[in-house]
Amino acid sequence: YHISHFSVSKKVISKDGTRKWLFKLEDGKELETVYIPDNNRGTICVSSQVGCTLSCSFCHTGTMKFKRNLNVAEILGQVMYVKNELQDWNQKGNKKKITNLVFMGMGEPFFNYDNVIKAINILTNMKGLAFSKRKITLSTSGVVPKILDFKEDSDVNLAVSLHAAFDEVRDILVPLNKKWPIQILLKALKDY
Repeated sequence: YHISHFSVSKKVISKDGTRKWLFKLEDGKELETVYIPDNNRGTICVSSQVGCTLSCSFCHTGTMKFKRNLNVAEILGQVMYVKNELQDWNQKGNKKKITNLVFMGMGEPFFNYDNVIKAINILTNMKGLAFSKRKITLSTSGVVPKILDFKEDSDVNLAVSLHAAFDEVRDILVPLNKKWPIQILLKALKDY
């Protein structure tokens, strides 16, 4: 195993308590992680890649070139860093600050499938971080072949960034739609 260490290049805290970190990895590459507090829950938005290959028109990450997939330690390191910073380690009588995790950060999680699945298994394992599977969501832009793999490999929540109901519009917003149009995506989701 490897324990990854990364430093903070930049940290921003908004008026509503949302926190963003730009982490510098051991190789100098950077990734973003976000913590979003909301009434009785707090969500960490986890990245799975440095950059992205998809170039979705609405996403700033899509304007960056893909650099590489994150390894398991780097995925888990984001959660560990935020838990440490918020001092969210099961202190008796204290309300949990982090209740949910979403794989909606930088990158397409299904394009780093093996490392994301390994990280989810550690996050949900009672000897790991013991997150409830119902409190973790993986969001995909619609990588159809991996949707059915995911059905077999994990039972955390699955979300799809649809962004349009018609192929003509979705082709522009989510170029991956040209490879797996809406009807093929919907069929895979029905099978899922």
